[in-house]
Amino acid sequence: MAMYVDDSQQRFPDRRELKSSLPGGYRPWSTWPPSDPRAGWASVALSNYLGNVEVWSCAASRRAPFADLPQLTQRASTNLNAVTTRYWMWRFDRPDDPVPLDNFWGKTEDQIVSDLQAAKNPAAGNPGGAAEVELAVDGYFPATIPSVEEALRGRTVHPGGRNRLFLDGHVAYLKDSRTPK
Repeated sequence: MAMYVDDSQQRFPDRRELKSSLPGGYRPWSTWPPSDPRAGWASVALSNYLGNVEVWSCAASRRAPFADLPQLTQRASTNLNAVTTRYWMWRFDRPDDPVPLDNFWGKTEDQIVSDLQAAKNPAAGNPGGAAEVELAVDGYFPATIPSVEEALRGRTVHPGGRNRLFLDGHVAYLKDSRTPK
């Protein structure tokens, strides 16, 4: 992502058209969340920057019950050998025009932080800088969301927490009391 941004006048990708055109299309959930954070678009937009497409599919996410979840998986094309992504990128979750304050399509890092602060979205928080802004995350299904199906409630790809990639490029595994399983 950093290489893409460096090559693109410090702007993140704006590939909203892929949210609808990739297999499975745009699928905002009718339960939780009311958006589509799947990252199939990113595997297409960043394909020139990665040598190994397996980076889009954490080994833990390929096990039951996560392996084929429509909420978590998205293929990068209809080709049988296409990359299947299994990460969420919450702030690239809607194809709206104009781009919502809490989405990152085509924005600079400074604009992202500023827009998130202005959005006052409790789910995104009020970040003090790029080190506090989540860019990508493993799939998770909080126990605190009543509409999450029972078999998934409280589950995450990595038990008890999530791997997160932040806007400034650092990665961290963080425990989450909402996902104890």
